[in-house]
Amino acid sequence: MPAPADEPSFDVADEVLYQRIWAGDLRAFDALYRRYELRLFGFLVRMVHNHHDAEDLFHEAFLSVLRSRQVTLDRASFATWLYRIARNAALNHLRTQRRRSAAHASSESLSASDHAIADEALSQSETAAQLGRAVDALPAPLSEIYRLRTAGLSYEEMAARLGLPLGTVKSRMNQMTSRLQAQLSDDTTKKE
Repeated sequence: MPAPADEPSFDVADEVLYQRIWAGDLRAFDALYRRYELRLFGFLVRMVHNHHDAEDLFHEAFLSVLRSRQVTLDRASFATWLYRIARNAALNHLRTQRRRSAAHASSESLSASDHAIADEALSQSETAAQLGRAVDALPAPLSEIYRLRTAGLSYEEMAARLGLPLGTVKSRMNQMTSRLQAQLSDDTTKKE
C-alpha cells in the first residue's frame, strides 16, 4: 500500500527528505528520525557504553540536522554526514568525561593529601603544646637546661654559660629527660 501523498515514504531517499526539511516539511524530519532511530542509537550506545548518554547524543545529532545550514548532499551521503555528526558528539562527550574523571581523581587525591597534612600538623601542634606544658612544669634549673639544649648549645657550652661543672649539666639533662618522658606518657595515658 503506497504512503499517502502528504506523508513521506520510507522509500524516499534520505537526501530528498533532508531537502524537504529545509522546505519546512517537519514530517520529513520525523521520517528521517524514525529511519535512523535504532541504528544510530545502537551505534552511540556502543561508543559511549551508556544508554542515557547515547539517547542525549542521538537527539543532539538530529538537532544538528535542524540547526545546520543546508548542506549539499550527494546520493547516500546523508547517512555518512549524520553518523559523522553523531560520532564527533560522542567523542567530545567521552573526552569531557575523561577530563572530569581525571580532575575528580586529582581533587580527591589532593584533598586526601591535604587531610593527611592537616592531621599531621594538628598532631605536631598538640605534641608541641604538651611538651611546652611539660617543660613549664619542670623546676627552673631543669627547664633552663631544656631551653639551652633546644637552642643548640652543647653540654660544654651549657656548663660554661651556667657556671656549672660538666657532670652537673649532664645529670640535670638526664633528670630533665626522665621527667619530660614521664609527663608526656602520663598525658598520653590520660587522653586514651
